[in-house]
Amino acid sequence: MIYVFQYLTIRLIPFMQDYLHAYPIVYLIFVIVFSLFLTVLAIPSILHVARERHLYDDLGSFRKHHDHGIPRLGGIGIFVSFTITSLLFGFADKSLPINYLLTACIILFAMGMKDDLTGVNSVTKFFMQFIVASILVILGDIRITSMYGVFGIYDLPYFFSVPLSTLIIMLIVNAFNLIDGIDGLASVTCIIVNATFAALFVYIKHYELAAVAFAMVGATAGFLHFNLSPAKIFMGDTGSLLMGLISAVMALKFIELNKYPGPHSPQIFCAPAITFAILIGPIFDTLRVFIIRIAKGDSPFSADRNHMHHRILTLGFSHIQTTIILASLNMICIGIVVMFSSIGNSTLIIMITFISIMFNWLITFLIRSKERENMALRNLFA
Repeated sequence: MIYVFQYLTIRLIPFMQDYLHAYPIVYLIFVIVFSLFLTVLAIPSILHVARERHLYDDLGSFRKHHDHGIPRLGGIGIFVSFTITSLLFGFADKSLPINYLLTACIILFAMGMKDDLTGVNSVTKFFMQFIVASILVILGDIRITSMYGVFGIYDLPYFFSVPLSTLIIMLIVNAFNLIDGIDGLASVTCIIVNATFAALFVYIKHYELAAVAFAMVGATAGFLHFNLSPAKIFMGDTGSLLMGLISAVMALKFIELNKYPGPHSPQIFCAPAITFAILIGPIFDTLRVFIIRIAKGDSPFSADRNHMHHRILTLGFSHIQTTIILASLNMICIGIVVMFSSIGNSTLIIMITFISIMFNWLITFLIRSKERENMALRNLFA
């Protein structure tokens, strides 16, 4: 076993790092396949343990859509796959401190595991997310240093950059946690988000960052096989928090790599708008429900059935159909920003926000129309 470890550290890993720079596309494809394979290999064992120990989801919750116990430990497989792939392939890059990233992942994994098994109160959950975000922002220096002209704002002082970046990480982490309400939605969203970031990193020749994003894509795709309706397993907080964390890091790194002005012109001038479009699904839904809850006088963290996926389900769509609808809207927003990148970040962000608001209005209109039809039918047969 010692000889195997020595071979991996002395011969294999340096060879793979050299191969990354020589044949990046082949290398990145191998990263996806390897990560996917690990998840597919791990999930059946997790299912077996969960069933033997009766570790099932809470069927008593009013937000559940399933009538039988389903294990919610799928995030373990995602975490194991992503971590092993990241360590084995040695994603070492000066622009991404992998040690701080994996430290943050392990902390969230531990908290998510406890939450999935016994529950964690919201205060503890947000405190741990703050610790994780602080590690990445302060120690790892993963932060936004400029607004890049969005709404006329450019360079950010350090004392403003740190809390803003911390807030962004916590927002995205919680956004992924909140959209994990139906089969496949969080997984498909994570795949779209990180695959898009990976493709953009390949375009600007930051292959190490692309490899990290593709490792998450592969791990999530392997899990999705078991999570599509009818789901055999849920990812739980262990999975959704990790997805949000990696997506947040990829977002901050992508924006920062394309900042301007500087010694070199950025290869992508509308990075903030593209990032906003990539993450518009979870971000818009989270901000929307928070605003509605606060307006009603409720806690922004109280559970309800007012998320976009819940509202689309109310119209009679299935889990898969709802996931496809929301994923399609996400990809349309990304396509619009790419097509009209020349009109500027501020205009594009306003445009994407308007599209999201109009989509929400359409869902509201359809729900109210359906309610009126149902009421008319009840009155007719009363």
